[in-house]
Amino acid sequence: MAETSMGMLNAVGLQNKGVDYFVRETYPKLLKYDTNVIVNVSYSTIEGYVEVAEKINSLEKIPGIELNISCPNVKEGGMAFGTNCPMATSVVEAVRKVYKKTLIVKLSPNVTNISEIAKAVEGAGADSVSLINTLLGMAIDAEKRRPVLSTVTGGLSGPAVKPIALRMVYQVSKAVKIPVIGLGGISNAADAIEFILAGATAIQVGTANFIDPSVTIKIKDGIADYMQRHQIQNINDLIGALEV
Repeated sequence: MAETSMGMLNAVGLQNKGVDYFVRETYPKLLKYDTNVIVNVSYSTIEGYVEVAEKINSLEKIPGIELNISCPNVKEGGMAFGTNCPMATSVVEAVRKVYKKTLIVKLSPNVTNISEIAKAVEGAGADSVSLINTLLGMAIDAEKRRPVLSTVTGGLSGPAVKPIALRMVYQVSKAVKIPVIGLGGISNAADAIEFILAGATAIQVGTANFIDPSVTIKIKDGIADYMQRHQIQNINDLIGALEV
């Protein structure tokens, strides 16, 4: 990981012990929490995506998965699927056949036209899309004349990506009929509200948690305060309410 002036670069990848370990060891521990859990799913082949999704499908506590076809830190699979309409369609169609609950597809910003990818996965059976994943970036140590990250490039997240994420959420929300989940540089309630106004039905917070682990609670309270100040009774009235 490498800190930047307006965010963070990471080359962590998707390291974990796999779906069988999750089902056996992690899932039982989640049952004590009175909340829904959404599982992020990724693999390097379509067959792998299908196998993981099928195993998660049987877990009652988990009402949905986020299909990660966009992570730029994975050497194969994620980047290829997320940046190509036919490949994105193929993996979503395959997973849709075996996964019967809510299917969210996480989109990559490292594309020419993200709306086309969004429409492709919508047509393939996605119930929702989430965007954006990290942008490809890099950092250099000038004194050593070497890249800061061992992988040379990595995923950029944090406030630096917010304007791009906002633009893409706005474009995609106009292009598809399914709900859009917005993410990318959200650090406070004002950021969250901007994404909702741009068309996001829900938002995610990632990098800001490294700075303040209680940030999501503050964002929730800040949204409530905004609604009270503007005399808004229903959060749905804000979704896509941008005046242009």
